Amino acid sequence: MILSGIVSDPNPGQGNNGPINYLNTPSALSFNNLAYGLSWTSHPSADYYKQEYILKGETVEKFTSMLMLEVLTSNVNIKDVVANKMAELQRMKAGNPYVKFETTNNPATGEYILDFTVTANSQDGQILIAERNVYRYNALANKTGGKGVLLLGMSVRSYGAGAKKFLADVEAGRPPLIKKVKEFKIPAVAIK
Repeated sequence: MILSGIVSDPNPGQGNNGPINYLNTPSALSFNNLAYGLSWTSHPSADYYKQEYILKGETVEKFTSMLMLEVLTSNVNIKDVVANKMAELQRMKAGNPYVKFETTNNPATGEYILDFTVTANSQDGQILIAERNVYRYNALANKTGGKGVLLLGMSVRSYGAGAKKFLADVEAGRPPLIKKVKEFKIPAVAIK
């Protein structure tokens, strides 16, 4: 069960004309008055779909801002999905002092928000990449009448010398991005 973590997909969904839009969502999405284009997709298992949208001129290998849509269609409990991601972050935190996370849920909608920071560090402890993510988990009805999970994720990054300031700025300004992710109108999903 992955939403969102490291995905090992030897055959990412890239056709001759670019990424395969497995979720039949728009190929361009607007978030915070910025235009994100569909740049990478993956369908690594029968029940899991992942799509990444980035700003023009950026790459999925080195981006400053990325919007993600992911769908898990198997019958899963959204609480278990969020708990698994939090357990993964807790394991990472044991060896990385920069990992921080918090979660909230809305009992009326069943939606969860997971806000977290992670870093990739050199062997001498220097931060190479600092990343802040806000994940919004929603239940999604599947074809059998059960519940799958839809994830909307916003990821922002900094690299090298600017990483420590980036992390300090994240700590000082968490609420605005959380609010924007909560208010974002997630496009309708229709799996191919």
